[in-house]
Amino acid sequence: MNEARHPAVRWLYLAGGCLMVALGVIGAVLPVMPTTIFLILALACFSKSSPRLEAKLLAHPKYGPGLRRWREQRVVPVKAKCFAAFGMGIGFVALLLSRPPHWVPWLVAAIELSVLVYLLSRPSRPA
Repeated sequence: MNEARHPAVRWLYLAGGCLMVALGVIGAVLPVMPTTIFLILALACFSKSSPRLEAKLLAHPKYGPGLRRWREQRVVPVKAKCFAAFGMGIGFVALLLSRPPHWVPWLVAAIELSVLVYLLSRPSRPA
């Protein structure tokens, strides 16, 4: 961690990490929301703000091994890719059923497709 980092920036990263963990917990409870991506974002925030919370997240019995694989080799298991794609699909269908303005589905589709392309481009097994 950079000790010269401004305290306000560290607090913003800490708040962002806590928010991502909260969204990850919601994702663990709701089958439609992906959990892993929020925990990866929390890990990134905690790596800039709190080494103690970063270590705690990496030591988690269920999500720790996957987060360590992500950090070391950017590996995303096939199961995680499938759940993420399924969750994004369900969310997109729910968006369409809510009858948003005509430009919103196009914007969301572009964002989700870019995330899906990135996700599918990641290796599924360690090299």
